[in-house]
Amino acid sequence: MVVLSYQVLHFPKTNHHHRRSSTIKPHHRHGGNFLRCGIAEPSGQPAPMGQKTKYNDGVFEKVFMSLFARKMEKFSGKGYKGQNKGLFDYDYDSFVDVSRSVMIGRNRIQQQEVVREVLMSMLPPGAPEQFKKLFPPTKWAAEFNAALTVPFFHWLVGPSEVVEVEVNGVKQRSGVLIKKCRYLENSGCVGMCVNMCKIPTQDFFTNEFGLPLTMIPNFEDMSCEMVYGQAPPKFEEDPVAKQPCFTDICSVANTSSSICPKLQV
Repeated sequence: MVVLSYQVLHFPKTNHHHRRSSTIKPHHRHGGNFLRCGIAEPSGQPAPMGQKTKYNDGVFEKVFMSLFARKMEKFSGKGYKGQNKGLFDYDYDSFVDVSRSVMIGRNRIQQQEVVREVLMSMLPPGAPEQFKKLFPPTKWAAEFNAALTVPFFHWLVGPSEVVEVEVNGVKQRSGVLIKKCRYLENSGCVGMCVNMCKIPTQDFFTNEFGLPLTMIPNFEDMSCEMVYGQAPPKFEEDPVAKQPCFTDICSVANTSSSICPKLQV
């Protein structure tokens, strides 16, 4: 996720296990506030929980899917057979398949390390240092990155909107509400959500770019809240650490465990 937020500078122009963050202030969800981002549903909004949202991806979306998928294929498992595809042969399902292949056979820390390496490989030399100069950890930087997230991450997470949050007692529009995360919806996997999106993205912004970020997935409706400017909790103190599998939709779910096995190692 972090790569797009940086590269845009060069373009012309919960359930009982996880409660929503109290930093997000109530807001109105007017239909026009959400970027539709190629959703093929008649309503123009993500499908209800339990149904898979249909998207119409264009060239822009497929290019980013391909870039990420090709980078991640270097770490895919032996059983993965999707290599050597052309640039426009990837779709979102194949992007998710690559992610799942990377996850299998790796523990939680190893998965996060792979994502970090992929993200670093997509940045030009010196990018983190340049980012820190352009975006010191200020209210303005947090709000600016939140604004960039909405149009340039829609291919990855689906429609979102900027919302007001409270960070260290200060109200600011540095929150992003993802209405129904496309990555979680398509993978159906708690472990992939946490280990290959939430934690690596938080760590990358916070530690590499110096701009704190907390991501708060809601596993009841697959929405997610991103709070720029707010330091993430330690994994052991994060409610996601106790999240069970989606036993009905995850292909690698463990029905005998009260916590997703991919979060326990």
